[in-house]
Amino acid sequence: MARIQIPIDVLTSRFNISERLAGFRNTSLSSRFANMRPISEFFDFKRISKPENFGEVQSRVNYNLGTFSSNYALVFVLLSIYALITNTVLLLDVVLFVCGLWLLGRLNGQDLVIGTFQATSSQLYTGLMVTCGLLFLIASPFSTLLWLIGASGVVIFGHAAFMDKPIDEAFSGEAV
Repeated sequence: MARIQIPIDVLTSRFNISERLAGFRNTSLSSRFANMRPISEFFDFKRISKPENFGEVQSRVNYNLGTFSSNYALVFVLLSIYALITNTVLLLDVVLFVCGLWLLGRLNGQDLVIGTFQATSSQLYTGLMVTCGLLFLIASPFSTLLWLIGASGVVIFGHAAFMDKPIDEAFSGEAV
């Protein structure tokens, strides 16, 4: 039986995803959100229309991903916060892990001595990793991550595909 191979490179090269991610890595967080579009432009219901064909979808997605990239990053952050709030066990695990690392860092590599109990810093780090690791497996992080990828993909690519270009941008690529 022959294996089915999906040409991922062909799909990703049409949307220039690797170039967009390279630009995202090279910018700081403050400059990333400096070019955020106003909410009235992001939710302009007059510009929502059904695309005619896949070529128009591709053109709209390419334009809108560049134009609204900061807004889409904010949508992803908000969906991530929502995913953490709704998965309380995962939220508890993340808080426990961060607070545990902070408290262990405050020991400055010294042993913890409580009464007759003594624990080295490596034992404390191991105990934190085992506890948070088991809690992490119970919290079902993979289903939360897959939900986050699916929800943000539907919202972001749905908005990008149905939001039409402005009139001045629609005719800029045509020859006169």
